Amino acid sequence: MRRREAIRLVGGAAAWPLAALGQQAAVPVIGFMSGRSPADSAYLVDAFRQGLRETGYLEGETISVEYRWADGNYDRLPGLASDLLGRNVLVLVAAGGDPSAVAAKQATSSVPIVFGMGGDPVKAGLVASFNRPGGNATGFTLLTNQMEPKRVGLLHELVPSVSLLGALINPSFPPAARQLEDIENATRSINQSLFVARAVNDAELEAAFASFVEQRVGAVLVAAAPFFDTRSTQIIALAAKHRLPAMYQFRQYAVAGGLISYGPSITDSYKQAGVYAGRILRGAKPGDLPVLQPTKFEMVINLKTANALGIAIPNTMQLLADEVME
Repeated sequence: MRRREAIRLVGGAAAWPLAALGQQAAVPVIGFMSGRSPADSAYLVDAFRQGLRETGYLEGETISVEYRWADGNYDRLPGLASDLLGRNVLVLVAAGGDPSAVAAKQATSSVPIVFGMGGDPVKAGLVASFNRPGGNATGFTLLTNQMEPKRVGLLHELVPSVSLLGALINPSFPPAARQLEDIENATRSINQSLFVARAVNDAELEAAFASFVEQRVGAVLVAAAPFFDTRSTQIIALAAKHRLPAMYQFRQYAVAGGLISYGPSITDSYKQAGVYAGRILRGAKPGDLPVLQPTKFEMVINLKTANALGIAIPNTMQLLADEVME
């Protein structure tokens, strides 16, 4: 009897790891792909995880997330989408700009997609409408690609004596042509001369800022683009090195030492993407979930950077700012 009991105990112990593996395999898997990089997106991933937690999913315990990053190289995104779909993910989160969302949609018409982009998802062919997306995709848009005219106006108000404004464009970013048109129209409306520099890699970023100096540009608008987000530290350093006032799209640029930023609260949107992913795992259909739009826009001014540049921030702008960093 004791021998038989010992055999049953040993057999049970041997079977336990197999049962545990079976349970682990049953944990749902989400794919997360981004046009940005893990280094510049850590706070966004934290916000995404918070949204998952609000729907009852804890990464590493009740949910597994496979992450893939394009690091600003948009041509890598189709391959990242294919890789994640090959791992049988139950939801594909495609964040970090329009190219990521488009690549995911082109890769699958059946796996649910939660996208995060800066442009119009209807015009991009991702959804039928904002309120009733239909199909297999929904998510959020920050509309930040369409806010360049507002940034031009704020930068002009900040440094009204500048005779030549510079614009930094990422031409490989699909919305770049529309962004440039908006910037040109905005500068034309205030009789502001414009010089445009383009960059798709690190060497071209260096060259772009050198050209700003050569052309005697007085201030720079850094247009919205995931590639620039992945190089934010480098761009802020170049602006400081050449003593150029610069305008950016997200608060995090100003926090890191950029002069001024204006745009939506991106962390709120990533949190909602986590909520949407959780809801879909619990049975919601992406086509029934409205595409989310930003409700909060924030202007952030870094006074330390302004002082270093010798710029006096007008009181009117300080009062309008959502945050003034000392």
